[in-house]
Amino acid sequence: MDRSNMKEPAQNWIDGAWHAGGTLREAISPSNGKPLGSYLDIGQDEARQAINAARTAFDTTGWAKDRNHRSRALLELAGELAKRVDTMALMLAREGGKLLAQTQWELAVTVDWLRYAAATALLQTGGRALEAAPGMHFVSDPEPVGVVGVISPWNSPIVLSVRALAPALAAGCTVVLKLPHQTALTNTLFAEAVAATGALPPGVLNVVTESGSIAAAMLVDSPDVNMISYTGSTRVGRVIAANGAKTLKRLNLELGGKAPLVVFDDADLDMVVPQIVTALVVMNGQFCCTGSRVLVQRGIADALRAALVEAYSKVRLGESDDPDAQLGPLIDGASVRRVDAVVADAACYADILVRGGPVTEGPLAAGAFYRPSLIEVQDLDAFVVQNEVFGPVQTFEIFEDELDAVRRANATEFGLAASVFSSDMARCRRVGKAIQAGHIWMNCWGVMSEHFEQSGFKQSGIGVLCGPRAIEQFQEMKVYAALEPALA
Repeated sequence: MDRSNMKEPAQNWIDGAWHAGGTLREAISPSNGKPLGSYLDIGQDEARQAINAARTAFDTTGWAKDRNHRSRALLELAGELAKRVDTMALMLAREGGKLLAQTQWELAVTVDWLRYAAATALLQTGGRALEAAPGMHFVSDPEPVGVVGVISPWNSPIVLSVRALAPALAAGCTVVLKLPHQTALTNTLFAEAVAATGALPPGVLNVVTESGSIAAAMLVDSPDVNMISYTGSTRVGRVIAANGAKTLKRLNLELGGKAPLVVFDDADLDMVVPQIVTALVVMNGQFCCTGSRVLVQRGIADALRAALVEAYSKVRLGESDDPDAQLGPLIDGASVRRVDAVVADAACYADILVRGGPVTEGPLAAGAFYRPSLIEVQDLDAFVVQNEVFGPVQTFEIFEDELDAVRRANATEFGLAASVFSSDMARCRRVGKAIQAGHIWMNCWGVMSEHFEQSGFKQSGIGVLCGPRAIEQFQEMKVYAALEPALA
């Protein structure tokens, strides 16, 4: 069923079929405020059907037992997605506001991550065998946890969904994927790739779109769902953890971030400044790893401050498919107002180096555009330091030495990612070791690979995704024991 022209309402994929239930709603472009198409927003009935389909598929099919089948299905899904990269990337840019080059990268990476998961389905080696004592034999064997609810955010809905659902499927689980309404049309394009994957039995992967949280709550509450993998805010992650405790739900959570970019006196500013700007404007500042805090050693603070003020005053805004744009729109007008309120309030306790703010005149005024802001602040308790703004807003903070840099970097509840810039690699490693974060970038920012785990420290998450250990998140370990009779 081809919905690439979006003339029909975008539907949901449940139990191996398109589902026409739900509430009809419009998808709106954040670039210009115009409708892009329509979609069906699921409710309780559709959510219940998706959960039942995943439960039935896990309990009654051979999916959980045949790793060769799972590997073939993931490879086939990767191939189907690869055919749709250009179409999906353009729709995701128009719906989500990210620049087209970034959505193209996201979709290409998604294909790679599916192929990596296909390999792990064959190579998983979690079990072992041992004669623990004479005649006492033990064998351990990993088994899939069961039905997994994957709840994904709007900022990178496809790649962050696949980051969880791919190892879940590789492990033998079945999945209900709950996607956000902001990218409803892209969600359905992804569902079309799932529908075209003949090796996926009905009910193994269900793809649904929701504007609220009814379906998400049902996934968390349902005793038929064994695990939740959620990417989003720390606040919602805590709610999921509390509610999931009622059924002792297995959890995998990647939550908020407040990534510090630590710049030492000996850093090469010609290299550092473009990296810092990129760390703020990529995904329009709506990224859990956005470089939202610049920590600079006092000796080069004046030079770096001046360079950043100049750079942010020249950032070019544009619609998401504008090839010359550096910064696209925020996801909606409400986000613009929320971010602007944070910056306005910061003027009471900090020095606003670059005010930024909403675009209110010209052709971009109809969209949700926000110019980048740079705020100098030393108070570690300040709201803009302690809270994830989720927009192109960056703080500028001065430190004295390594101990002070580490103290400031660790001063928030978050621990997702950090960068350290210095010509002394031993210093980079030393400071990186002391920073409490799951990803430490040395003289770079945002470098990731499907071959290595992604995780959060402190209030930034539970568990890992990507890399060889991701599949373990979706497995239980069963142990078999046997006794041999003694020799006569």
